[in-house]
Amino acid sequence: MAVRDLLHRFIFLGTEGDERQAPVRGELVQLDHSWQALLTRSDYPPAVAELLGEAAVAAVLLAATLKIDGKLTLQIMSDTPTHERTNEPGKPLAVHLLVMQVSSRRELRGLARWHGDALHDEARGLQLLEGGRLVMTIETARGERYQGIVPLEGKRLAHALRGYFERSEQLPTRLWLEADLHHAAGLLVQKMPEHMSAAEDEDWNRIVALSDTVTRDELLDLPAETLLRRLFHEEDRRVFTPENVKFMCSCSRDRVGEMLRGLGSEEVANTLAEQGVIEVDCEFCNSRYVFDAVDAAALFASLPHSSAQGLH
Repeated sequence: MAVRDLLHRFIFLGTEGDERQAPVRGELVQLDHSWQALLTRSDYPPAVAELLGEAAVAAVLLAATLKIDGKLTLQIMSDTPTHERTNEPGKPLAVHLLVMQVSSRRELRGLARWHGDALHDEARGLQLLEGGRLVMTIETARGERYQGIVPLEGKRLAHALRGYFERSEQLPTRLWLEADLHHAAGLLVQKMPEHMSAAEDEDWNRIVALSDTVTRDELLDLPAETLLRRLFHEEDRRVFTPENVKFMCSCSRDRVGEMLRGLGSEEVANTLAEQGVIEVDCEFCNSRYVFDAVDAAALFASLPHSSAQGLH
């Protein structure tokens, strides 16, 4: 099977057949290499990996509905108290935190934090959280920040996201999300704003009904073109050029250095005195950045003027 890692966006022209009046838009994303790159960052139990994969494709689909230069962050947090997060044998597997982030350049990173017995994984989907909340944060390149928070409801992440749009956006949206240890894929259909006529309602209901026939195997295994043709072969639609999706962490040595500068020279010096070096691990990609005394001195040294002479 060819490696996919592509986002496919399309619109349905509806009964009017006019692209400018399209009543419904859709997106399909299928991840292979980017999903594997994300998955190998930690040793996730299968049930946790499946939920993480669903969150990955959901974040890509949701970010693609936004016309911004920035990033979307999807967070899922449980209500499990900290003192109950143990890995005792026989303790039910549970997720207490999941974070997934996608940039407008379709760069993806994410992680999940779990507790309990990895062999005790009968639960699936949102059953792994036992209550909690879903937080969606949108940050633009200009520094604007928007956030919506809703309680986790339903058995699957797709159900919770449907509730998010009904509560926060009042925009009819449906998602179908699937993931295994090899692939992750998702389908989204969304009613376009300000399209509320009877004919447009009929278009929406028909497209949702067709989308709802998709199976787990079809989403994960079929090529995108084959899947879209099978689901919507009688629908008049326009498909846009696919967009690449890739795993990419935004961490860097320079960013870690800026963080250390923010702590101040005294705090950094104290840490070096205690530990010898400062080690910072990125939780998203497992990169490790090590700063010794010389590195730390360089962080706080004044930048030389352009006319300064070289060292003798």
